[in-house]
Amino acid sequence: MKLGGSLRRRRRGKKRRGPRGSSGSGGGPGRFVLTLLGLGLGGWLVGYLVATQIVFPAPPPPGDLHPVPDLRGMGLTRASERASGAQVTLGAVDSLQHPTVPAGTVLGQSPLPGQLATPGTAVRVTVSTGPQRRAVPDVLRLDEERARIILETSGFVVRSDTVESDVTRGRVVEVAPGVDSVLALPAEVALSVSTGPPLVLMPRVLGMNEEAARDTLELLGLEVTEVEEVFRFGRDQGIVVEQEPGADTELDRGSEVRLAVGRRGR
Repeated sequence: MKLGGSLRRRRRGKKRRGPRGSSGSGGGPGRFVLTLLGLGLGGWLVGYLVATQIVFPAPPPPGDLHPVPDLRGMGLTRASERASGAQVTLGAVDSLQHPTVPAGTVLGQSPLPGQLATPGTAVRVTVSTGPQRRAVPDVLRLDEERARIILETSGFVVRSDTVESDVTRGRVVEVAPGVDSVLALPAEVALSVSTGPPLVLMPRVLGMNEEAARDTLELLGLEVTEVEEVFRFGRDQGIVVEQEPGADTELDRGSEVRLAVGRRGR
């Protein structure tokens, strides 16, 4: 009798532990959350359909669409004909200077080529007015640096060479193309810049009479600007006894020379 009673108590203990591992009847809170999500998704879908199909329906599809033709590179007359053939029209015309495209040629358009448009759509175009043209300014006899600034500011590309000239060193003596020539920008202008007159060596005129010394110096392009008389005896009278600059000095043509000539005292 005691043994049987003990077995019954053990079985009852195992029976109590069983329900602790199960989820219970009814699915618990997880099934409740899934139900709410399903209802929300269904409500959103119904609202979307009502809004897009009843309240805000999509507009009806447009009629026939045509690709916009490429009008670039054409003149206005040909571009208008091409547009009409594609069932669009030529709209507003803008202009833009271009250094290489000839005047009257279509540079760009809107809508772009290949875009679809309804019949009668106006295509706006931009037409080249050609390169800017400008006259070459007069920079003759100006200093090379100043002449270059004037020309480059006017849109020209400047190239310079040197040339021997009686004009002061560094001055512009020639412009090519010539002054006032009208050129399409950008254009190159060549400057000829003076290296100055050729240098001459001051000759030795000591011991020469005054007249001969003057003639020699004038032939070389030198200018006698002062003749000083100094007291001398004998053969030095009327003879050059001093010169400035000294012999063999390199001088520009037109340089000044001072002489001293012997004279008998009065």
